Amino acid sequence: MQISIYTYIFGAILCLGLMLLIMPHLITYLHKIKFGQTEREEGLASHKVKNGTPTMGGIAFILIPTVVYLVFALCHWVPIDMRSGIILLAFIGYGIIGFIDDYIIVVQKNNEGLKPGAKFALQSVLAIVFFLLYMQTDVAMDLWIPIANIHIPLGPFYFVIIYFMFTAETNAVNLTDGLDGLCAGQMIIALVPFVIFAQRAKMDHIAFLIVLLIASLLGYLKFNKHPAQIFMGDTGSLALGGFFAAMAMVLKQEILLILIGGVFVVEVLSVVIQVTHYKRTHKRIFRMAPLHHHFEKGGMSETQVVHRFWLAGVVLSILGFIIGVM
Repeated sequence: MQISIYTYIFGAILCLGLMLLIMPHLITYLHKIKFGQTEREEGLASHKVKNGTPTMGGIAFILIPTVVYLVFALCHWVPIDMRSGIILLAFIGYGIIGFIDDYIIVVQKNNEGLKPGAKFALQSVLAIVFFLLYMQTDVAMDLWIPIANIHIPLGPFYFVIIYFMFTAETNAVNLTDGLDGLCAGQMIIALVPFVIFAQRAKMDHIAFLIVLLIASLLGYLKFNKHPAQIFMGDTGSLALGGFFAAMAMVLKQEILLILIGGVFVVEVLSVVIQVTHYKRTHKRIFRMAPLHHHFEKGGMSETQVVHRFWLAGVVLSILGFIIGVM
């Protein structure tokens, strides 16, 4: 089903408008119930002023595009199928895991949050569920290699790809959410090429869903830019990681997910490298991990780091787009 450009515009404006309307009330409410951020003791001194800033703002940009998409589907303006269902389930499912984590930290005052083992187990269960759902679609279980334009059939071994995509991407996006506006802005940049990929694959409804999320994130970014009035929390970051991975899986862009989401990849790799090296040598490679804190400790301001990371994301998105349409 081809979706009218007017439907895209209406949906985007509706999501953006709802975000701009709802966010101030959400911020006030979260302040009232004291759902505030608690910065780590070992964190940067410049971040201590963020203590008490409302968190769990991701609830808004999860619910608004999801509800708008479902309403449009009920009105038969856009179709809904297993592909869009998988993406929405990943979006909401990983958001719920993040919400549990945030709830433990904020309400139960336990800064450790959800135990790493429990969080990883829940992420793994969802990855298995998505693989089982994916098997019900007509999308081939193969890996597309860009440039060479070849498809490598994997059969049931495709589960390894899905498992890695979901567990790695959700954690990578989560780690990137450490500076005002960084994660939301980077996700907007990374999502743009996939709108075109979805349209080229004749999956206009997936392109429409991506556009709704981009518009919602733009609305969120107005309140999350420095100095942030609200944070997305694990609720938002894990949801975005789940959406990003599911979208790439459905569109058969697993390889380009790594390239276009290169900033997320580098962020998580910086943590892995830092922890592994420190355990072996008791010395640090980076001043602080994730990588964005390394540059902050080097003297760059928070906004300078964010803008440079966004620029890197733009370059990677353009490169990924060019490769994807070759």
